[in-house]
Amino acid sequence: MPPYDPSAFPPFAVTVDLVVLTVRRHALCTLVVRRGEAPYQGRWALPGGFVREDEDLSGAAARELVEETGLCAHDPAAPPPVPSNGAHLEQLATYGAPDRDPRMRVVSVAHLALAPDLPAPRAGGDANSARWAPVEELLGEDVLAGTAVVTGAARDSGEAGESGGADGDAGDGKGGGPVALAFDHARILADGVERARSKIEYSSLATAFCPPEFTVGELRRVYEAVWGVALDPRNFHRKVTGTPGFLVPAGGTTTRQGGRPAQLFRAGGATLLNPPMLRPEV
Repeated sequence: MPPYDPSAFPPFAVTVDLVVLTVRRHALCTLVVRRGEAPYQGRWALPGGFVREDEDLSGAAARELVEETGLCAHDPAAPPPVPSNGAHLEQLATYGAPDRDPRMRVVSVAHLALAPDLPAPRAGGDANSARWAPVEELLGEDVLAGTAVVTGAARDSGEAGESGGADGDAGDGKGGGPVALAFDHARILADGVERARSKIEYSSLATAFCPPEFTVGELRRVYEAVWGVALDPRNFHRKVTGTPGFLVPAGGTTTRQGGRPAQLFRAGGATLLNPPMLRPEV
């Protein structure tokens, strides 16, 4: 092997950022942490951190998921039921704009995590607080409806929300616009939401938002929260119960939603839905 000089190449770091989505009070929410250190001190950001020398990307994402939420990444190949602290985790996309981090060249490999309604988060690392925030509060209605596109530059400068630079205003959205997230995290979040919206059309991924046993009504509210639309209950019930392998009866009923007892289901063995659950046009 010819001589190799690492110093001949520019140094850069690799991070993992997490888009952790859940449904709380019938709204699609994501986990955000308020940064306690520069850059973007005081700004809300997606949880994440630097990849350690002894771990790969999936290991780093799984470690951050445990540290931030207490959840363990669930192996989709493992047979049901999903562990009570299990969460769906998949790689989302890579973000490597040269100026995305003012400290140095940093490439982020974002991951998407989906889990049922989760307890109040705890802050860790360089964050001084954490919370579940409605996605609409962070991205705005236009982005969620697909009528606007998030760009990293616009979000970093606060053009789509509160103003503030790398160490400026926290951007809490009190001015009426979306909250200004740190770095290019608005773009990452928007990509994660669209990934979730698309995948629940043709896969059984929507059940990752549900507890191990759930009603058709609870599953419908997941679709409504993720898609941002109201669905006809009877039509939805007919579709999901008629799709082979999507749901299997759990053998019980519940009245936790009020009203008459509703039948409980579990996720079936199907990973792809045929026919798919097509998203209504808004």
